[in-house]
Amino acid sequence: QVKLVESGGGLVQAGGSLRLSCAGSSDTFVIRPIGWYRQAPENPRELVATISNGGDTNYRDSVKGRFTISRDNAKNTVSLQMNSLKREDTAVYYCYAQYWYKETPQFRSDSWGQGTQVTVSS
Repeated sequence: QVKLVESGGGLVQAGGSLRLSCAGSSDTFVIRPIGWYRQAPENPRELVATISNGGDTNYRDSVKGRFTISRDNAKNTVSLQMNSLKREDTAVYYCYAQYWYKETPQFRSDSWGQGTQVTVSS
């Protein structure tokens, strides 16, 4: 069993900030939180930002310069600092992770958090 616990969503006015965090844990698998996706109503889920174990980051164009993803390998967490929020950032944000048996790191599975709502008002 794997567990991803997300926190930090909420309601904020346009121009404001929020910070999302995601912690991964498992008694059986190695689990690594990788990044964040989001899904607005009637839209497909889309990548927001990812970060490698070594700290390489990737952002969708619309959030570059406003969002910052970071990771704490010791705590097995990834965080997303969201500044200068816009109404179009309103969505459910999902933490994404991969997990695997320690003995077979080449075989990886996907895991998703339960989602946290981010609402940006004008």
